[in-house]
Amino acid sequence: MTVTRASTGGLLRYFLYLGSLGFGGPVALVGYMQRDLVERRRWFTREEYLKSLALSQLAPGPLAAQLAICLGYVHSRVSGATLVALVFILPSFLMTVALGWLYVRFGGLTWMQAAFYGVGATVIAIITHAAYKLAKLTLAADRLQWAIFAVMGLVTAWTESEIAALFVLSGVVALVVQAPPAFLKRADTACLAVATPDLLAQIFWFFAKAGAFVFGSGLAIVPFLYGGVVQEYRWLDDRQFVDAVAVAMLTPGPVVITVAFIGYLVASGPGAVAAAVGVFLPVYLFVIVPFPWFDRISGNAQVKAFVGGVTAAASGAIGGACVVLARRAIIDVPTALIALVALGVVWRFKLPEPFLIAAGAAVGLAIFWLRG
Repeated sequence: MTVTRASTGGLLRYFLYLGSLGFGGPVALVGYMQRDLVERRRWFTREEYLKSLALSQLAPGPLAAQLAICLGYVHSRVSGATLVALVFILPSFLMTVALGWLYVRFGGLTWMQAAFYGVGATVIAIITHAAYKLAKLTLAADRLQWAIFAVMGLVTAWTESEIAALFVLSGVVALVVQAPPAFLKRADTACLAVATPDLLAQIFWFFAKAGAFVFGSGLAIVPFLYGGVVQEYRWLDDRQFVDAVAVAMLTPGPVVITVAFIGYLVASGPGAVAAAVGVFLPVYLFVIVPFPWFDRISGNAQVKAFVGGVTAAASGAIGGACVVLARRAIIDVPTALIALVALGVVWRFKLPEPFLIAAGAAVGLAIFWLRG
């Protein structure tokens, strides 16, 4: 595959666009990066993309942001990772803080929930198509990887979570089957509060733990956030937490940006900053610290097999996440019809995703108005 590496400015413009208009959550964002940067623009090789995806899935933190930072590192090392992180995260952060201000000012987001009624179903169509494209890219005709994909898809759909140990186990299985080390071969022949410093530190530390210890996509981080934000610290009630997740789905960029909305409700602007820095700082460090080491050993046959297993597991988990999200977004006949129409459009035509999202939001508002 011939690659024409983008200029730094071109790469940053792309991630600024993706952070500003990339709807659909981690599954869709990962699919957009594969489609735009590997297939269409050929700025990265398939191997560079898959290696970055594997490291992103092995490390804790939100998947889409991790992958974006990895690709920035591949392009221009630490400076690329840093700049990509900023332009990718900042647009959705600013939008989320603005929505937080509106939420506090006007006391709720009924109009947003009405729009999300249609947006959610539309997003399911987008991420299903993205998951299909990603599986085709990563798995090819490898039967073992398709088996891993199927198992992880079923586990994720059934448990509604992404189990970190299974990603590692998938890598080990692929390693043992496809490139067993020498010792295994030998064995085979034998056998809104006041933003005080203390509160801001508490917010930062809680969200830093979320960024450092929760694996997978925004889907995996939501239960962790609920346990701390609602049950442990009682910063928000159930309704406010659901609204925060709705904000994350309605704004472009990484779904985990919901932490900025939560931080704003707890401690205004400083709380939003503390929450966002807390959750994304570990993500950034988990790229720039291990990537050089990961890059040096990635050509090893055992490492390749391990990474292939992890990548298949990641694709399966993403497919399972589509099922989990669909159960939440498709709740009646109208949303099922919205999802089917949107899936047909995205499969047949190259219509920009923001137009589909806007159409879904308009349909959702119209339905709520008619039911009114």
